[in-house]
Amino acid sequence: MQDSNCIFCKIANKEVPAYIVYEDEEFMAFLDIHPQSPGHTQIIPKTHYRWVWDVPNTGKYFEIATKIAQAQRKAFGTDWVLSRIIGDEVPHAHIWVFPTNEVEGDKADLKENAEKVRKNL
Repeated sequence: MQDSNCIFCKIANKEVPAYIVYEDEEFMAFLDIHPQSPGHTQIIPKTHYRWVWDVPNTGKYFEIATKIAQAQRKAFGTDWVLSRIIGDEVPHAHIWVFPTNEVEGDKADLKENAEKVRKNL
């Protein structure tokens, strides 16, 4: 199920470009276009679910979030990676995972930051 008005569904369908750092048949992770810090990643199910708690396979979902966080730790030289699950910004289940603001790097350099995360997965 997809929502034709949902920006995250459009990203999952590759109708809208994104800096994808991870993708499998069920989930996708891409850099946030308004990053809190370098490497700020959104992790979504490819199927449209309104809330994270509605996603059937939350175990796999959180395993992916953990992999992304560990890659960010290596990529940006920090142990401090934050996560956030609120869901009010975009009405599609998503998990924010982002290194602390104290890491070095340009948070606006999405291409470079995506490469750093992918390299460390």
